[in-house]
Amino acid sequence: MNRDFKMTATTLFGLEGVLAEELKKLGAQEVKEGIRSVSFRGDKGFMYKANIALRTAVRILKPIKTCKIYDEEDLYEAIQKIKWENYLEADGTFAIGAVVNSKNFTTNSHYISLKSKDAIADYFRHKYHKRPNVDLKYPDVKIHVHIHKEWLTVSLDSSGDSLHKRGYRTATNIAPINEVLAAGMVMLSGYTGDENFIDPMCGSGTILIEAAMIANNIPANINRKLFAFEHWKDYDEDLYFTIQDALLKKIRSSHFKIMGFDKAPSAVQKAKANIISANLEEFIGVHHVNFFNSTKEVFGNTTILFNPPYGERLNIDTHEFYKKIGDTLKHNYQGSTAWLITSDTDALKAVGLRTSKRIALKNGDLNCKFVKYELYEGTRKTKERKEETESDAKD
Repeated sequence: MNRDFKMTATTLFGLEGVLAEELKKLGAQEVKEGIRSVSFRGDKGFMYKANIALRTAVRILKPIKTCKIYDEEDLYEAIQKIKWENYLEADGTFAIGAVVNSKNFTTNSHYISLKSKDAIADYFRHKYHKRPNVDLKYPDVKIHVHIHKEWLTVSLDSSGDSLHKRGYRTATNIAPINEVLAAGMVMLSGYTGDENFIDPMCGSGTILIEAAMIANNIPANINRKLFAFEHWKDYDEDLYFTIQDALLKKIRSSHFKIMGFDKAPSAVQKAKANIISANLEEFIGVHHVNFFNSTKEVFGNTTILFNPPYGERLNIDTHEFYKKIGDTLKHNYQGSTAWLITSDTDALKAVGLRTSKRIALKNGDLNCKFVKYELYEGTRKTKERKEETESDAKD
């Protein structure tokens, strides 16, 4: 029987709460939010499930040692005390990543990685007279060294490549949005597939694909070719496929429309290629349309969610551009809820609509705001009057 152990799922700034909820729904125990991370407990099968299913995790780490250290020699000794043959063959390959946040260590994370590598190499050389090699691209085992104040945590990275690399993206635009961020935004919006969804500036289609996977309960990383745990000594292939099959059986079909627009024909082509790669062409329609000339052509509640240009990479008059966004939403998309992310908070004022929610996120290194606009049918006062009338009728 597989025993429970502690794990850490890393994520992007602002998505810790979303990831914690995902983990709870999957069945994780002792879920606890940290900074860009969430810790939890589960067994080996749950570790496989977390890698396949989680939408807002960047990687799943399995800690194998935690202790206090005060200098580089302590680090070397602590890593030497781990029984590395339990995890790695003497003629295997490994790679190390390090994160250091401690006054005790003035050296950079690269030096900490090298010191850790030396400790592992020396361990095998002393014990087996041969040592595993470093392979940064395709290691058998990926090791994560984290130093926070005086605490060292050494973990095995069960994911390998970052989990934002879903395996479906074949074509990208100038500034493609990270898949984990895209999924997090869709989940923060509250969209679950029970209404229409539009990305009016869809670029290479990442937000649309993540929305469709959420709407149909398709596991986020079902298109991945490989997870790091598949190289581990204790990898259980039968268990992995049992977990994968159980997740696939929970896929459902959403019958609401998911649509993307872009004014650039090249973007439309790239989005369509990625959607086909993700096997989602029956759920998503992409059209060569300039959002500013568009109108809401679907009935019922609609979530509009997009990542407009920030002016960081594209040469545009952002104030004029954002004013046109506000005008188009206000006049052409009543009866919708619109969300957009931007790092240009000054230009955001030009939208001219009242935000009903503002969430701090990061897109790469950029500090962003993810904002919500409620676009009522008619004026806000009409909406409030209607709600009052309905409330009086119930009384």
